[in-house]
Amino acid sequence: MSKLSLIVAMAQNHTIGVNNTLPWRCPNDLKHFKALTMGHHMIMGRKTFESIGKALPGRTTVVVTRDTSLRIEGCVIAHSLQEAIAACVADDEVFIVGGADIYRQALDLVDTMYITEIHQEVEGDAHFPDFDKTEWHTLSRERHTQAEPQPLEYHFVTYQRQ
Repeated sequence: MSKLSLIVAMAQNHTIGVNNTLPWRCPNDLKHFKALTMGHHMIMGRKTFESIGKALPGRTTVVVTRDTSLRIEGCVIAHSLQEAIAACVADDEVFIVGGADIYRQALDLVDTMYITEIHQEVEGDAHFPDFDKTEWHTLSRERHTQAEPQPLEYHFVTYQRQ
């Protein structure tokens, strides 16, 4: 069985998106995402795929959709989260990368959560589901700040299920 992980950037109020885009600009978070997911399978919903706009190089993109006719060049198509996970068995770590509905379905299945905690409240229309922090142990926490392209304080936090 592959290690099933989840990776997300979220605000203090659990906002993860607005109008199918990230509600902040944090280049270091995108580099962190790339470093963790490179060489692995990434499972995402169709709307998340559309917000990215293409299959990301060096990774296998698995798109979960109810649309049985959908074909996307360079991507694996699955029609449920379980089918998507089954398509990734050869990988030692598989990443759930969003969006909100996929995170909600995956929360009870993942062993590890890589969360970029944005230290402010942010308006948005997509939110990460609530989870019981007592079920998770903090493995690591890196504190960061940026001035450009917008001022942000954020932490890269790795949580392991207890």
